[in-house]
Amino acid sequence: MSVSIYNNSSFTDSPYGLKLQQTIIASSSSVVIPTGIQRVYAVVIGGGGAGGSVASGGVGGGGAGGYSAGWTYISNSVTVGAGGVGSSTAGAGANGGASIYGMIFAGGGSGAQSNTPGGAGGGATTPNQTAVSVVSYTGAPSAAASITGYSAGGSGGAGVSSGGGVGSATVTGTVTAGAGGRGLICGGGGAAGTAGTGTGGAGGTGDFFAGGTGTSGTGITFGGGGGGAGISSAGSAASANNGGNGGDGGGGGGGASTLGTAGSGGRGEVRLYY
Repeated sequence: MSVSIYNNSSFTDSPYGLKLQQTIIASSSSVVIPTGIQRVYAVVIGGGGAGGSVASGGVGGGGAGGYSAGWTYISNSVTVGAGGVGSSTAGAGANGGASIYGMIFAGGGSGAQSNTPGGAGGGATTPNQTAVSVVSYTGAPSAAASITGYSAGGSGGAGVSSGGGVGSATVTGTVTAGAGGRGLICGGGGAAGTAGTGTGGAGGTGDFFAGGTGTSGTGITFGGGGGGAGISSAGSAASANNGGNGGDGGGGGGGASTLGTAGSGGRGEVRLYY
């Protein structure tokens, strides 16, 4: 006798059959847990990293916020990491903020570097504007640039928290930048700034939502990278030479091409089950 997972009530997406009771998105909130409950199961996501900005050419996208989950004692306070804010000043992208509830902690995503590599996905801590990730909350090791890992390497590495796409420094000819990595929470796309035809990379597509598209056209006013998908919403599309913003729940911001404004990372969140 076969059993279908689609109509069997014993199968659930909620951990241990618990119910999602609270989703917290404010940066600093007071949490009220009903009397008698001493432990909750928390899913904690850090803010996404911002894309990079550049005076000429293109740079990488920001890395996705970290993901942590587990049982914790109850707490009346919570910190939800903000996404890194995109800038029009040439340089590395801002890191996403860390999130914490009780004993569950998730680092923010790395902001893109000031040159072409995209930022790494967040993990047990926040990678600091680098394409090399950090150890994840599971203890999975760090991942180098473009390498798959639980917390993935930058420049398009796939993972639970994926890396931002690689940008292109080439300023002539036809150029296509790299997409953000595939994952549960995704990095932003890299940017391409060229006098020829430039196409920005798409933000990484997640398990639930799509990344934003990059822009394409001839001349330096095109080539921004799309924002990466967060765990709660899609990444936004790039606009001209500006990067798209990461989706809510840790998506990385897209990189900017020549003189554009980088995309901001998506805010983190905390989900409580009991």
